Amino acid sequence: MYIPRKIHQEIKNHLKRKEYTIITGPRQSGKTSLIQALYNELKNDGQAVSYITFEDRDILSAINNHPENIFSFSPRPGKPLMGAKPTSQPVFLFIDEVQYATDPSNFLKYLYDTYRENLKIVATGSSAFYIDKKFTDSLAGRKRLFELKTLDFEEWLIFKDLADLSEELSLIRDRKEYISPVHLELMDKFNEYLIFGGYPEVVLENNFEEKITLLKDIKNSFLKKDIDEAGISNPDKFYNLLILLAGQSGNLVNRNEFANTIGVDNKTIDKYLYVLQNCFHIELVKPFYSNLRKELTKMPKVYFKDHGLRNVTLNRFFDFKLREDQGALLENYVYKRLSGIYDSDAIRFWRTTDKKEIDFVISTSFREGLAYEVKMNCKTVKLVSLKKFSNTYPDYPIEVISYDIDTKCKWVLKV
Repeated sequence: MYIPRKIHQEIKNHLKRKEYTIITGPRQSGKTSLIQALYNELKNDGQAVSYITFEDRDILSAINNHPENIFSFSPRPGKPLMGAKPTSQPVFLFIDEVQYATDPSNFLKYLYDTYRENLKIVATGSSAFYIDKKFTDSLAGRKRLFELKTLDFEEWLIFKDLADLSEELSLIRDRKEYISPVHLELMDKFNEYLIFGGYPEVVLENNFEEKITLLKDIKNSFLKKDIDEAGISNPDKFYNLLILLAGQSGNLVNRNEFANTIGVDNKTIDKYLYVLQNCFHIELVKPFYSNLRKELTKMPKVYFKDHGLRNVTLNRFFDFKLREDQGALLENYVYKRLSGIYDSDAIRFWRTTDKKEIDFVISTSFREGLAYEVKMNCKTVKLVSLKKFSNTYPDYPIEVISYDIDTKCKWVLKV
């Protein structure tokens, strides 16, 4: 049974526009299920729809010879005459795994320019590495990209058939001073989410050992596809970097140290990081600073886009309450939550040369925004860092995100 994702309606609304709809995201995040659901909805509405996958080698071979060959597998729309109005009902063509085309950019450009509003393509692509590399500027104005991420905590609760807790979560987020009567139950579920992450298949599996097996399969099988398609010549060193990054989640990325540890040059580290980012596994968050020379290293911080992938990389699945990396997991979660609210380019961190630091700084307008410091409890907050940042950036009010409920905190964790 298909469980709608938050982004479902936003994508469905975009189907009315002439630009092609391209859905990206990590493998196993649910892109195929999403476009199949959209396909069925349009079909039930009486629209002219067709669904194909470029994992079918016969289809792939045909379209690589010429884009027009796609209509051997799908209804052909009429070619609009110069100055003529588009047809009232376009042909909707759903394509799964479009990145497998030899030149997906040229393929989509040709169809867009030839058939215009008479053909609407909705396509998925698992690897942004290929989408970035092949979807050139020639598609500017012809497409919109949507990223389907792994489940956030609210979606996680829905997938676990815990709608009552999802509603309670909304109350907690909407009412700043609200303390939920089911707080302990909700936090117990939240702890599970922090350990196993939000890959839909993993979330729907209830057996502990099978969850681990599924995550290992994602890491070994599907990450291997990313490695192969990216042309990584030494996968062992690539995996070693992934392990190092998992152990340093929330910390600075020092390319020189990684290169020396793994035994490769900086250029190779840059390529590995590029692939991991563009296959939706990690995000590198840049530092926030003005023109003050005291501020900051130029090194980014690393976060994983899914906690489950981080934990399976480290092979750590024991209870959250017993873990030594609680702070790192909590901070990584807060990054994921913020990235679901704000554009990734708006999320930064602040750190001075004397190591005063604020975990997240969000720019909401010119020289204005918000700042968040993440702690397991308020007792570990370094007031000197908060004061330094507040004095330097008075238009960026700071709030403390604390895992433990503490009335001394300005703000406790709103999971």
